[in-house]
Amino acid sequence: MLDILRPATRTLLLVTIGVFVVQWFAPQLVRGWELWPLGGGFHWWQLITYALLHDRTNIYHIAFNMIGLVSFGSAVESYWGEQRLYVLYLVSVVAAALTQLATGYFTGIEAPTVGASGGVFGLLLAFAIMFPESRIMLMFIPVPIPARIFAVLYAALELYQGVTNTDSGVAHFAHLGGMLGAAILILRWRSAGRR
Repeated sequence: MLDILRPATRTLLLVTIGVFVVQWFAPQLVRGWELWPLGGGFHWWQLITYALLHDRTNIYHIAFNMIGLVSFGSAVESYWGEQRLYVLYLVSVVAAALTQLATGYFTGIEAPTVGASGGVFGLLLAFAIMFPESRIMLMFIPVPIPARIFAVLYAALELYQGVTNTDSGVAHFAHLGGMLGAAILILRWRSAGRR
C-alpha cells in the first residue's frame, strides 16, 4: 500500500506513525512537543511538533488522522506536487496551532493539544476545492456526499461543537483554523497563478 502513496504523503504518514511509536516506547524523547497554552509551557517549536503527537490512550485518534492524510493527501499532492503539499500541510498545522492558542487564551484552556487534525482538515479543504464533485462516503453515513458539501458540513459541525463545547477535549476551533490556513494559502496560490 505504501508504494501507491505519493512521496510527501507517504513521508508524513511514516514520520507521524514513527513518532507515535516513540511516544509508546520512549515518551521522554518527545516530552515538551505538545502544544501548551501561552505562559503555560509554550515554546515556538510546539507550533509544529504537536501535530506529530497523538493521544496514546485512543488509537482512533491517530487512525482517523492517518486515514484522512492518506485519503486526501495523495490526491492533493498529485494535483499540486510534493513541495506544495508540504507547504499546505505545514501552514494548516501552524494555523490550527495559532487558533488553538487564541482559543485557549480567551477560554482559559490549560491542557496541551496534540494531533495532526489541523493539517488533515487543511487537506480536506484543499481536496474539496480541487475535486468538489468527488464523492466521499463515511462508514457511518453510507451515502456518497460531494466533497464540497462534505467539507462545508464538517466545518459547520466543528463550529457548532466548538461553540457549544460539545465533545470537550477535542480542539474544534483548531480544526477550523487548519481549514482557514489552507484557504488563505490556496487563495494566494491562485492569485499568484493569475498574475
